[in-house]
Amino acid sequence: MGCANSLMPHATDDQKLGSQDHLQWYAVYTYPRHEKAVTEHLQSQSLVAYLPTLLTESDWKDRRVRLRTPAFPSYTFAQISLAQRSRVLSTSGVVRILSFNGRPVPIAESEIEALKLCLDKGVGIQRCPTLEVGDRVRVRSGILEGLIGQISRCKKDRRLIVPITLIHQSVAIEIDMQLLEPLDEFTQPSNPSHQRFLP
Repeated sequence: MGCANSLMPHATDDQKLGSQDHLQWYAVYTYPRHEKAVTEHLQSQSLVAYLPTLLTESDWKDRRVRLRTPAFPSYTFAQISLAQRSRVLSTSGVVRILSFNGRPVPIAESEIEALKLCLDKGVGIQRCPTLEVGDRVRVRSGILEGLIGQISRCKKDRRLIVPITLIHQSVAIEIDMQLLEPLDEFTQPSNPSHQRFLP
């Protein structure tokens, strides 16, 4: 029996990690203007990568054009296991995966889903550099029903802020205040299946 055990191959650290690990979202920090290339490189390696973009307007010499730009400059997101992090870090254009004490910090999947929902369904979206302290609310009806976020002000208008907590950034979406209901620490969502974000 001892001989049989000694002939069995030893699992590598990555194999041990991969067998116990599961896929989670991580923030990948890139060199400036490398977000799209990094996302495409990750996808070419059969990894799940997501680059949120905003439609912006820019003045050229003879006309005004509409362009797709990264929602969060120098960031893209990858859904990987920790065993796959070396593949991400070796990708051209990647600076690092956001980490704490040397270990990548996962992003709640609900935050990524809320971001996708806003970018896919929302209108009047713009990047908001900081998340101000304000009332937490839930959208009670409409195409964004169940979305949870925070009310803040961008410029002069009230907006619903949907954050990616780990990178301290967020998107702000214009929304009819009549569609919102207050949410506090004692309030539970009326329908858990509609819950889109919990910070």
